[in-house]
Amino acid sequence: MDAHDKDSDARPGQNEPDGPDRPDGEADAEGTGGAAGAAETGGSAGAVVAGGSAGAVGAAVTAMTSGAAGTDGAAEAPEEAAGAGEEAGAAAAGAVGAGSGETGAIPSARRPEARTGVAALSPRYQIGAVVALAVVAVAVCAHLGLVFLHVAPSNTLTKQHGAAVDEWVFPEFEQNWKLFAPNPLQQNVSVQVRAEIGTADGGIRTTGWYDLSAEDGRDIDGNPLPSHTQQNELRRAWDFFVATHDSEDRPVGLRGSLSETYLRRIALLRLDRNDAAGPGGVVERVQYRSRTTNVKPPSWSGEKVSARPVVRELPWWSVSPETADTADTADTADTAAGRAGSAGRAGSAGKEGGAA
Repeated sequence: MDAHDKDSDARPGQNEPDGPDRPDGEADAEGTGGAAGAAETGGSAGAVVAGGSAGAVGAAVTAMTSGAAGTDGAAEAPEEAAGAGEEAGAAAAGAVGAGSGETGAIPSARRPEARTGVAALSPRYQIGAVVALAVVAVAVCAHLGLVFLHVAPSNTLTKQHGAAVDEWVFPEFEQNWKLFAPNPLQQNVSVQVRAEIGTADGGIRTTGWYDLSAEDGRDIDGNPLPSHTQQNELRRAWDFFVATHDSEDRPVGLRGSLSETYLRRIALLRLDRNDAAGPGGVVERVQYRSRTTNVKPPSWSGEKVSARPVVRELPWWSVSPETADTADTADTADTAAGRAGSAGRAGSAGKEGGAA
């Protein structure tokens, strides 16, 4: 029988703590398991500090230590102690696994990603951007379609709407096949002009040749944005003349006469820019000539071409029609004004006679 039975009046020994009687297993556990209790306390503190995983490990160790320390309790209930140890071990292992796999903290909600590009605009501006994009796409498709019809062989659309296509393409978007032709242009053509000047004393002098192509070349060379006039005015005018004249320099049709007028006006503008007439001088006639030189083929090519330039000299053209048109217009206006004045005076005289 135990010394501290509930029915016994015996007092606890000197080494036994005061307090209510407890079962032997618990007393033994308290007597021999102080360290286990401390470990349990430490395990709880570790659970608070380390977020739960360390406390679970401490609890498992405490349970196993307490089961081992209580001699009587372990002897009386070995299965219960073993079961408690297994449960504590499983809990510790789960806590360690959770701690090793996850941080233990609840993941915070992710912030929505910021929108960029058109999606960042308000619905009103998004609609505007879509409309602008649609307009640009339609314009690009229409331009490509018109250019395609311009370079395509003759067909039903070009026969019915050729004028509209030409109005859109010429002169800024004109296309030709010279670059991709089987025999592309392999010549350097230099267009030159000279003039006969009527001097102030009534004499006539002839200027030297002005190389108009070289002037355009100097204006284009080193210029990142050369004008359309510098690049194409003279070149297109000369091509226009060659295409509308025969080998005897006689115009073929109305377009031939138009090309001559175009070249005369270009000559007057260029000569005036170079001050060819001088003080008191007047340009009376102009003459064009072209100097064509073949481009030297590459060294690896077996092609042989003549290096001698070919000169084509046109007849003298009078520039009086250019000034005559202005004079005729002025004379016509003066004549019409004089006739109107005569008619007005006649009408006034008739009214006066009737009144008398």
